[in-house]
Amino acid sequence: MSDGSIATEDDEVAGGPSGLRKIIHVDMDAFFASVEQRDNPDLRGKPVAVGGSSGRGVVAAASYEARKFGVRSAMPSVTAKRLCPDLIFVRHRFDAYKEASRTIRKIFAHHTPLVEPLSLDEAYLDVTEDLLGIGSATRIAELIRQEIKAKTKLTASAGISYNKFLAKIASDQNKPDGMCVIRPGQGADFVAGLPVRRFHGVGPKGAEKMAKLGVQTGADLAAKDIEWLREHFGSMGGYLFRAARGIDLRPVRSSRVRKSVGGERTFSEDISAGPALRETLENIIDIVWGHIEKAEAKGRTVTLKLKYSDFQSMTRAKSVPHLIETRGEFESLSRALLEEILPLPKPIRLMGLTLSKLDGVEDEKDTKRPDAQLSLL
Repeated sequence: MSDGSIATEDDEVAGGPSGLRKIIHVDMDAFFASVEQRDNPDLRGKPVAVGGSSGRGVVAAASYEARKFGVRSAMPSVTAKRLCPDLIFVRHRFDAYKEASRTIRKIFAHHTPLVEPLSLDEAYLDVTEDLLGIGSATRIAELIRQEIKAKTKLTASAGISYNKFLAKIASDQNKPDGMCVIRPGQGADFVAGLPVRRFHGVGPKGAEKMAKLGVQTGADLAAKDIEWLREHFGSMGGYLFRAARGIDLRPVRSSRVRKSVGGERTFSEDISAGPALRETLENIIDIVWGHIEKAEAKGRTVTLKLKYSDFQSMTRAKSVPHLIETRGEFESLSRALLEEILPLPKPIRLMGLTLSKLDGVEDEKDTKRPDAQLSLL
C-alpha cells in the first residue's frame, strides 16, 4: 500500500508494452468552498458551506474546516448549522467555479488528450503515452498539482494507478492536497483493507446491508463468489466482484458523454404525508440542480423515482421539446410529477430525481454502471 510518497522510475506504475495503463484521477479539494475562500480572505480558515441557509436549504459543498464538525454535502442546512453553529453560508457562484475548471482542464490537455471529466472538479487522465514524454505518471501528477496551485491558487489531490477504479480510490487516500500511488500487483491488497463504504457506488444503506450479510471490507467481498454477489446485489454484483480484486478494464474516454444527472435519497423513516413529501422533493431539487449545474448539463426529460416501503419502485417522467435550462422549469416539472400521483397508496422509503435526454446525447437507454449517476445515498 502506498504511503503517498513520490515513486521512483523503477517503482513507476507500469504501462505501454506491459499492457497496463497509467491512469491519474485528479480531484480538487472542497472545490466550491475553496474557490469562495480564495476569493474572500475573510472566509479563510473558517468553516464555510456553499448553499442556502434557509429551512429548506441544502449544503452543496463544505470547507475542510466545516467537515471537522461533520458537515457534508447534501446535508440539510439546519442540520449543518446544528453541528457547526459558527458555520458561514455563502451562495454558489457557478461562473467562478466554471472559470477555474476551464483553467484546470487546459493544464490537463497540456499533458494528454485522453481526459475524461466527471464534473467541474474531477477527471481521469490516461498518461500511458504523455505528450511531453515524461514517462512517469507520478511525476506528471505532481506537475499538474503544482501548476493548478500556481494558476488557480487551489489545491488538488491525485490518485495514480493502472486502472480507473484504483486511481479514484487513491485520490481520496491522502486528501487534502495529497497523492497516493497504487502500483501493479498492489491493487487487490490495497482494496482488501478498505471498508466497503469506500467503494464508489456503495452508500450508507448499501454498506449497512452488506454489514448485515457479514461484509464490511474489501477482503470480505473478495471472499464471496460472483453468484452470491449477484443474488444479493443484482446488477451491481459483477462490479463488486471485480472491484474487490482491484480489476477495472474501462478505458479513459475523452469523448465520454453523461446520459443523465440525478440523485436519490433513502429516508431513515418511511414517509407518506403530502407536506413531508413536498418538502423532501424541494430538498432533492436543491441537491440535484446543484449536480446539474456542476455537470453543465441541459436535458429534456425529468424523471421522479419513488421506492415504496415494500421495496416496489415506481417512476414518472415528463419530457419537453426544448432543453431545460433553468432551475425554475426543472422545479416546476418535478413538482408536477409529484402532484400527479398524490396521495400515495403507501409510504415510501426513497425518492429521486433525474434529468435525462441530455443535449448532444442520442436517445438510448442509459448503461447501468457505478458512475452512471450521482448517488446521494
